[in-house]
Amino acid sequence: MKKLLPIDVKKIFDVNRVVKLFIMSDFMFLGGWGLIAPIFAIFVVQEIDGATIVTVGAVAAVYWFVKAIVQLPVALYLDKKEGERDDFHSLIFSLLLSGLASFSFLVVQSIPALFLVIFLKGVAFGFYTPAWAAIFSRHLDKKRYAFDWSLDHASIAFASGLAGLTGGVLASVFGFQAVFIFAGVLSFGSVMLLLSVPQFVLPGPSQKKRIIRDHTPHNIQH
Repeated sequence: MKKLLPIDVKKIFDVNRVVKLFIMSDFMFLGGWGLIAPIFAIFVVQEIDGATIVTVGAVAAVYWFVKAIVQLPVALYLDKKEGERDDFHSLIFSLLLSGLASFSFLVVQSIPALFLVIFLKGVAFGFYTPAWAAIFSRHLDKKRYAFDWSLDHASIAFASGLAGLTGGVLASVFGFQAVFIFAGVLSFGSVMLLLSVPQFVLPGPSQKKRIIRDHTPHNIQH
């Protein structure tokens, strides 16, 4: 019997281990923050004394400014360092800081405290973006650069859509605190996922090269 599709779907999604691992990590991490996205403005206006819609806009501006300022020097530093050990350590640091920021929302009651937590989030993402992209881009499957990147972005889109709905339901049923807890847990879960298989990225004590060779990276923004 002929196949209904003239293509091997399993082969299409047969990507290397590092790419799979980092897509899973991205899915968990950004999915966690996706839980917060649909309810964040409501949380700020309802739960923070003196906060208004203007506060929400200012908070968004601070996050993006901090992220932009932090990620450029971090990227330059990581590019100067040989190997991926510094990239990996920066990635773990960013996930831990992000989880801390998420849990910190549980105790935020004032506008200054809110801006402090958002500042931490901006720093966390400022480290995450170049560190994640540096490792991921070096391990792209040869001649499948576009597909590997698209697979990651498709997983993020799916995670964001699912998280948007879930975040709204969690906040409605259990309150804002449940959303922040789940987001923090997913950030730390992403850390545990990466630390469970560091040999995929970091060389062993007797190895001079990574287990998986670098592929030529494309300059594609994450």
